Amino acid sequence: MTELTCIVCPIGCRLRVTRELDGLKVTGNECRRGEEYAKDEVTAPKRIVTAVVKVDEGERMLPVKTAQAIPKEIIFLAMEEIKEIIVAPPVTSGQVIKENLAGTGVALVATKHCK
Repeated sequence: MTELTCIVCPIGCRLRVTRELDGLKVTGNECRRGEEYAKDEVTAPKRIVTAVVKVDEGERMLPVKTAQAIPKEIIFLAMEEIKEIIVAPPVTSGQVIKENLAGTGVALVATKHCK
């Protein structure tokens, strides 16, 4: 049995996930989204990655994040790619900095303007 705290909504349900012959059983959830979250977290956990990249001019850094969650086991590979990125201003918030980060099909986007 795995116990989790649901982070999908502000309620924060205490979830229990057990493996049964016919699949996973989730208890403790107040809504269907909690059940989906628990099953995903147990079978294929994903995370939004936040980081900073270097800006071409000076010692400034630009905050970035993945546009969607990526598989947890690929985070270190993604961070290796991110640390090699240098951007040239201007950059706008939401601008794609790198397509297909670490072969995930997920873009890395800026979260702040940089002039």
